[in-house]
Amino acid sequence: MPARPYWQGQIRLALVSIPVEIFSATKSGATIAFHQIHEPSGKRIHYEKVVDGIGPVDPEEIVKGYEVEKGEYVLLEEEEIEGVALESRKTLELNRFVDVGEIDAIFYDKAYYVVPSDTLAEEAFVVLREALRKTRKIGLGQLALRGREYVVSLKPCGRGMVLETLKYSDEVNQSSSYFRGIGDSKPDADLLDLATSLIEKKAGAFDADDYHDRYVDALRALIAKKQKSKSSKLVIEDEESTPAESMNVVDLMKALKKSLDGGGGRATSKAPAAKKPAAKAKTTKPSGAKAAAGAAPARTRKRA
Repeated sequence: MPARPYWQGQIRLALVSIPVEIFSATKSGATIAFHQIHEPSGKRIHYEKVVDGIGPVDPEEIVKGYEVEKGEYVLLEEEEIEGVALESRKTLELNRFVDVGEIDAIFYDKAYYVVPSDTLAEEAFVVLREALRKTRKIGLGQLALRGREYVVSLKPCGRGMVLETLKYSDEVNQSSSYFRGIGDSKPDADLLDLATSLIEKKAGAFDADDYHDRYVDALRALIAKKQKSKSSKLVIEDEESTPAESMNVVDLMKALKKSLDGGGGRATSKAPAAKKPAAKAKTTKPSGAKAAAGAAPARTRKRA
């Protein structure tokens, strides 16, 4: 268990208070960190905090300010900000319980493991955990963490519990704004059967270890290749690719059947909303940037 908890406080349910600690349940994955380099000298670019007409300033001279009008700020000391009193800074009060699955996944943000802070708190902790499990409910409340107050959910997880921060309603875009352009037409029955069979064929249990960041792997391979080369310049050969084209119903049917038969074809496009009985089946060409990209031959890129 990490030495330092992310937050320490208490969970309150009516008159019952349970001292707890929370720890981040996730961590940053493998990433490639790039620095900005001055190419002629090979040295790193640095940034300084400066004031117009004065130049660089010491960190001790910097305070936080909120702009109320153009060029006019209300200045706040760190102690003043820390002094904003919210009970939720130290107490998570569970004031509502909802059914498991009632909260749309789009509202969930970051997860934390919750444990009792000591052995004396363990009994009440276990009672709350098992009550949530028995009723299949999720507890809701608000908690102040690192400069803002969050809506949070609490649910059982093995021997402990998981707390998850949730987005506020004004932080989530309404899906209707994006989906309203999708028609109400029903899918072709045969196509639907084929797609259903393909999904069932590929169904299986989720194992997070089955997935990794292939982009990071490719970047590492590129960096290793440049590191081994004598020149700092690297020639990159683009792989030839076939243009991504939209499919009509006939092409989609063939692609689904081929996928079920174990073929390597990947259906990446959609069928038109309606079939024209008299029209001859054809493959349409992509438009815009995709068409240009698809038609471009393999190329060699060299740095000047």
